[in-house]
Amino acid sequence: MLTLLHLLSAVSLLVWGTHIVRTGIMRVFGANLRQILSSSVEKKPLAFVSGIGVTALVQSSNATALLVTSFVAQGLVALSPALVIMLGADVGTALMARILTFDLSWLSPLLIFVGVAMFLSRKQMRAGQIGRVAIGLGLILLALELIVTAATPITQASGVKVLFSSLTGDVLLDALTGALFAIISYSSLAAVLLTATLTATGVISLKVALCLVIGANFGSGLLAMINASKQNAEARRVALGSLLFKLIGCVLVLPFVTLLANAFDRLPVSDEELVIYFHVFYNLIRCLVLVPLTEPMARLCQVLIVASPQDDPRLSPRHLDTSALDTPTLALANAARETLRMGDVVEHMLVLHHEVVHGNLTQEREVSRLDDDVDVLYTAIKLYLAQMQKEDLGESDSRRWAEVIEMALNLEQAGDIIERMTGDVAAKSHGARRAFSAAGLAELDELHKRLLDNLRLSMSVFLSGDITSARRLRRSKHRFRLMDRRYAHAHVDRLHQQNVQSIETSSLHLGLLGDMKRLNSLFCAVAYSVLEQELEDDERDEEELVTR
Repeated sequence: MLTLLHLLSAVSLLVWGTHIVRTGIMRVFGANLRQILSSSVEKKPLAFVSGIGVTALVQSSNATALLVTSFVAQGLVALSPALVIMLGADVGTALMARILTFDLSWLSPLLIFVGVAMFLSRKQMRAGQIGRVAIGLGLILLALELIVTAATPITQASGVKVLFSSLTGDVLLDALTGALFAIISYSSLAAVLLTATLTATGVISLKVALCLVIGANFGSGLLAMINASKQNAEARRVALGSLLFKLIGCVLVLPFVTLLANAFDRLPVSDEELVIYFHVFYNLIRCLVLVPLTEPMARLCQVLIVASPQDDPRLSPRHLDTSALDTPTLALANAARETLRMGDVVEHMLVLHHEVVHGNLTQEREVSRLDDDVDVLYTAIKLYLAQMQKEDLGESDSRRWAEVIEMALNLEQAGDIIERMTGDVAAKSHGARRAFSAAGLAELDELHKRLLDNLRLSMSVFLSGDITSARRLRRSKHRFRLMDRRYAHAHVDRLHQQNVQSIETSSLHLGLLGDMKRLNSLFCAVAYSVLEQELEDDERDEEELVTR
């Protein structure tokens, strides 16, 4: 039992090492990888090669699948070239299996030592993430050694021999067992390497090993389909197309496994290497043959999986791509785009509020509905940012993380204020058949215009971080406060003059002035974070000059 536990832990370490490498690569080169994938979809050969290259870097076809499905889901990549990239990813996984079987035992301790030193000393920098990649590669190599060590005593157990001997009679059962290996280990790469080890130690025959390899490839397709089951229709189509391509490979090759095994037995190559080479050439030939069929497969997947229409697309976020979470820069950019969308909704609420002030009470319900949309977007952004490992972010990414969450929070509070203002106007003014004075209404119109300008400028500052625009926004905030104070005094003067309309709407008018001042403060808060960062940069430069 302890020996089996050692084997399972070694396989788990292999999967974990692959995850660490994938995470590190995505955080260092994630933006470039996405650019390569998105720019290589025009030509099938280039898309195929890009799938191989990206998978070789991230050490997992599942990681490449997440990238590709996110592009398809956002409408950036068509389904047909996405399937070509997935075929290239299968070849990339097979090539990595061949590389990882070399004798690299000396490299494992070196990579782990150097990687830990780099990661702990420069955790928040690019070098720290490269250290993470080195740690992952070292763990992968170490796990392969542990798998071989743990499998040796297992091969000597008579019960295990009897168990694996039951796989020699039915190629379909063997293939299904290989698929189960891939799903349990969460990696076809781990399943293939384990199969090669079992073949080298004589636990299973070469014929069984070939069936297990074919089944492991099919299992990776099932795994991708399971991962995409909760995504939209476009993402599920990519996973389904890849799964069907793997199924076609199984159907075409499994009937000839016995002939292939007999032919391989005559080759002067060890059984372990035969398994690895078969894995490489099986995927290479299968994928090259199936590349011309990607367009018919795309049409078939569109027929099999029909997109369900959304009742209200505004209620769901559009830019919060979960596959980008391993790349902080891209994830923060996605969150910022969704925050800009919140700003657009808040701006629309302000426009509708202005119509309510001028007597169009039918817009009150629309303002309430838009505030619900703002709340939904804010919650989505908050949960999205919470999934990021903040302690692993660099200094600039940490600062941007705080800016995004603060801006989203300010916009959410602004939406609540606008909804309350609109309800007060509808209930206290028009509901009681009271109207603002002409001077008071003109003052509210002027403040509303300034408020819209400041909101638009604040979103520009949030997006660009421009110092000049931030200073301009700060000045606009002060001018707005002075104007708000002057209009409050003017309203009191009208009360002294016994203006009936001003007396009837006094509490509402002064309440609106106070709410607008709070809205202006929320909109302009982003200027201070930008200017504070400029001040910190200047102080840092001065310290460096003094040190020199």
